Amino acid sequence: MTIKPSSQPKLGRIFLCFAFFTVSIFAQDAATVSQNGKTPIIIIPGLTGSELVNGKNQELVWFRPQRAKEDDLRLPISPNLAANRDSLQTRDIIRGVQFLKFLPEIEVYEKLIDSLEKRGGYREAKWNTTTKADYQDTFYVFPYDWRRDNVENARLLVKHVETLKRRLGKPKLKFNVIAHSMGGLIARYAAMYGDRDIPAGRPRPSWAGARNFDKIFLLGTPNEGSVQALDSLLNGFSFIGGGFNLPFVQNLSEFDVFSLPSIYQLLPHRDALLAYDENLRPLKIDTFDPKTWEKYNWVTWDDEGFAKNFTSKEQRQVKTYFNVVLARAKRFQQALDANTSAKIPVSFYLLGSDCKDTQDAVLIVRNEKKNRWETRFKADSFTKSNGEKVTGEQLKSLLFSVGDGVVTKRSLIGDTWSTNGKKSVLPVVEELYQCESHNKLVTNPEIQDKLFGLLHALPAKIE
Repeated sequence: MTIKPSSQPKLGRIFLCFAFFTVSIFAQDAATVSQNGKTPIIIIPGLTGSELVNGKNQELVWFRPQRAKEDDLRLPISPNLAANRDSLQTRDIIRGVQFLKFLPEIEVYEKLIDSLEKRGGYREAKWNTTTKADYQDTFYVFPYDWRRDNVENARLLVKHVETLKRRLGKPKLKFNVIAHSMGGLIARYAAMYGDRDIPAGRPRPSWAGARNFDKIFLLGTPNEGSVQALDSLLNGFSFIGGGFNLPFVQNLSEFDVFSLPSIYQLLPHRDALLAYDENLRPLKIDTFDPKTWEKYNWVTWDDEGFAKNFTSKEQRQVKTYFNVVLARAKRFQQALDANTSAKIPVSFYLLGSDCKDTQDAVLIVRNEKKNRWETRFKADSFTKSNGEKVTGEQLKSLLFSVGDGVVTKRSLIGDTWSTNGKKSVLPVVEELYQCESHNKLVTNPEIQDKLFGLLHALPAKIE
């Protein structure tokens, strides 16, 4: 296990951005932590980490191994992204899943919850029932429709928090956040912009949402995106990972993924995508230019089966929808990457892994026989057009780097920002690396030990 302070400026330690955050308030807060209890916590799961239920009969749709035909995870597509809704509703975060009755349950967020209760001294509370008498030493879960726009879910988080604070009569109350994977992007946006859509023009974070948060823990968050998002858009998504599609498990096809705005927002950020040609030379690719998708045969409407998965109206609007959803994703990333010289009143902590082989790049080669481009994610040997052979080992060192198996360390820490000479947009107080896989970062005991130590460190919440 490696623990190190961030080499970036410690702006996240400073809590003086807003006029009502005075020195006297902080002094009083530190002196009264024992009588006020521990700062309340919000758990934000990652992509696919929230249950989705049928809004008509409340039957579970996600996650369950098999779904009814009418329980389609694909969203409607049209240029009006906000209107592309179906009948599915969120219910809870996924605590555990069971593929078949005779197989043991696979824990997802259950171990984290158990540890908060048994080791951390917290108890679970509900957003709409917590009272002034019982809000202390609590944690809240924030389930959300992970298919939809991340800005929409960030604004929903802010509304949940501020509604609770008004009901409790505690306008200065702050929360600590444990955010896994994509949940970290939601937490970051909520802190940076509050309940506000992406600003027009050049985004400049106001940190309006920072009044609601103290410490934000980012566990395996793809701060610079993930190549696996591109893989999912081209090839679909397997819940159990590794590209396996079991006969009794319904995964997400490329047509399902095509309709989900959140996946586009997970694409590698500008300057962060690594792509190579058959000669292993870097390619300059703009992932957010629709022409790129046309050029490299990435567009879904050219795939066999496209017409069977979309209505006639959707087929007529598909290119307009695609242009809009790509542009929205680009704007979302620009908002997160926006530089700010303001003193930031939130402490960010990074918790991840740096020992697993993690997809970091793609290989794009021309298949002349099929008259199309092929985008390859696996480190499989191949023969160049001139007859020269490229081995799997050569490709592995090029296409993979260290990470947690899903998110590279490069993406977690925002390495491209520093290598491009840009000022850090994510001031980090501390980084923790443990050899662990992406989905088990929240359950690893050593990570939990460090997490609890940081959660209980001063300063605590403001009353």
